[in-house]
Amino acid sequence: MNRLIVNRLPFLRADVTASIVVFLVAVPLCVGVAVASGVPAELGLVTGIVGGLLTGLLPGSSLQVSGPAAGLTVLVYEAVQEYGLGALGALVLAAGLLQLVMGALRLGRWFRAISVAVVQGMLVGIGLVLIAGQLYTLADAKAPGDGLSNLAGLPDLALRTFRDGGAATALAVGAGTIAVLVLWPRWKRAARVLPAPLAAVALATVAVFVLDLPVARVEVSGLLEAIQPPGFADIGRLTELGVLGTVLAFTLIASAESLFSAAAVDRLHSGRRTDYDKELMAQGAGNAVCGVLGALPMTAVIVRSAANVQAGARTKLSRVLHGVWLLVFAAAFPAALGVVPVAALAGILVHAGCKLIPLRELRPLWREHRGEAVVLFATAVAIVTINMFEGVLIGLLLAVAKTAWDTSHVHLDIEIPDGDEPIRVRAVGNATFLRLPKLLDQLATLPADRAVELDLDGLRHLDHACATALHNWAEQHRRARSQEVLVS
Repeated sequence: MNRLIVNRLPFLRADVTASIVVFLVAVPLCVGVAVASGVPAELGLVTGIVGGLLTGLLPGSSLQVSGPAAGLTVLVYEAVQEYGLGALGALVLAAGLLQLVMGALRLGRWFRAISVAVVQGMLVGIGLVLIAGQLYTLADAKAPGDGLSNLAGLPDLALRTFRDGGAATALAVGAGTIAVLVLWPRWKRAARVLPAPLAAVALATVAVFVLDLPVARVEVSGLLEAIQPPGFADIGRLTELGVLGTVLAFTLIASAESLFSAAAVDRLHSGRRTDYDKELMAQGAGNAVCGVLGALPMTAVIVRSAANVQAGARTKLSRVLHGVWLLVFAAAFPAALGVVPVAALAGILVHAGCKLIPLRELRPLWREHRGEAVVLFATAVAIVTINMFEGVLIGLLLAVAKTAWDTSHVHLDIEIPDGDEPIRVRAVGNATFLRLPKLLDQLATLPADRAVELDLDGLRHLDHACATALHNWAEQHRRARSQEVLVS
């Protein structure tokens, strides 16, 4: 027994150390996501606590960490504005139950089949909308509304900030926070002791307190007071078409982000690989509990997960302990949130939004896979100009259409013998309506005074539109030129 304890001691020490690092990274992110989502700051901590204490204990991925994510901020904000804070719990509960059902049906692995271009486009769109919205919060201003309105209002925001000393002060605090986030990791010795997000918020908070700057602070209501379980009226709204669409968006986006994060985390360590179906059920259980508590939806978060792995975590104990530290902090030091400037949290989310946009990957993607790049840009533009759910659907439809176009390659092998023998034409590939104009154009170039033998045995697929068009062409050729066209 003593030998077993000694053997586990290095893992225990590593996991405890990693849990503290993840806790320090999670606090500002949980609070920042909640404030940006238009809900009490404590609800972000509640989701982080559930992600650690419940989802952290369940099987699936052993090292990735769950909590509120910037990727869902825009969708949550829109849902709260449209349906109210009370309905948020019902939405998250329904999404969690759907994830549990999908996991039980072993659908988790199918999320790996989602086009990477759609996922990247979704992240770019979310990043743009998040940045546009948080730029207003940087200046202690209220955003006009949706993504397009926020982008259109930026010139006016810049003018008002220039004229208003208070807004300029808040912007300076937010800009300083972003500068710390960018520069802090370069100071490697300090970064090993204190994560950049916590250092940035701490420095901004101290500066605002010492200089007594007139900027907005986080409003604190207390952990228990912030928890608002959904009522029967809120649950009854799940029959509304718009509410169901939001639930579906929560489910698909949270699931995709979690499972893509799991794949990324698996590449960071050499331990046990993720069981996607169990991980989907773990996320579903966590979201169901978050829904009952009226908290934010959760996903697996790559920033916290990567911090967990890089800090030396060896088992799931690290992510469970990070939930314990969050609970202790939320219960014992809730007033500490009340001194945090909102502009500093906005700076963290602007920085997070920028990291969602893969600038380095866009140029090679356009150069090497132009079709994928078009899907990515179209998805991002649709999310910014319409909304999250419809933007993702448009991206998925474009990805399917692109795949159909790519797989419908067909060509004609044409042999024109000497003399009066029939021209032999052999079709090879997948003949679909997408390639029909090309086929008919090639057939139109054949000599009009020669018989044609059309061989379709080389086709792996022939859809109804192509079959009908080819037979019609053969009939017209025979009648117009009084030549025989043989179709086999």
